[in-house]
Amino acid sequence: MLILVMGVTGAGKSTVGRALATRLGLPFYDADDFHPPENRRKMAANVPLDDADRRPWLERLANEASTWERTGGAVLACSALKRAYRDLLFSRVTDARIVFLEIAREDVAARLERRKGQHAIIGEYDRVLAGQFRDLEAPDEAIRVSALLAPAEIVERVVAHLNREGLSLRHGSNRPPE
Repeated sequence: MLILVMGVTGAGKSTVGRALATRLGLPFYDADDFHPPENRRKMAANVPLDDADRRPWLERLANEASTWERTGGAVLACSALKRAYRDLLFSRVTDARIVFLEIAREDVAARLERRKGQHAIIGEYDRVLAGQFRDLEAPDEAIRVSALLAPAEIVERVVAHLNREGLSLRHGSNRPPE
């Protein structure tokens, strides 16, 4: 199973994704680590990526996701803001779940201002966030959780949801009762 932890910049995808992967005993991957060098340069310069920039990256992630699924599953942190991005990302997997970290623009702006070392720099947040929220197409079928909750609480809610679905969570100590 591939579990995608998605949301806008600053929603907590990597933090929650790592914690969820640990809880489930699955490997964790951050989609940003798979960007080609040109995309990394653009992001470092606060140049928004367009769909043409994202396509090869998403193709690579789709191939990786297929491998991860065959080898026992994984948790992937990825913004995946548009449905088309998620469709491509899931095009080679048969079992996927989406965890959507919901957060208001004002809350994420405050969170980003407290961060250091992000792609976005102070003064660029409004432009970056405007683009993120403009592109966001909330998924229809997702485990929706407020990004304002503590990461441990988010993980508990996600695991509880997966257990209610009756999924056979083979990894870690989170198996549903038999």
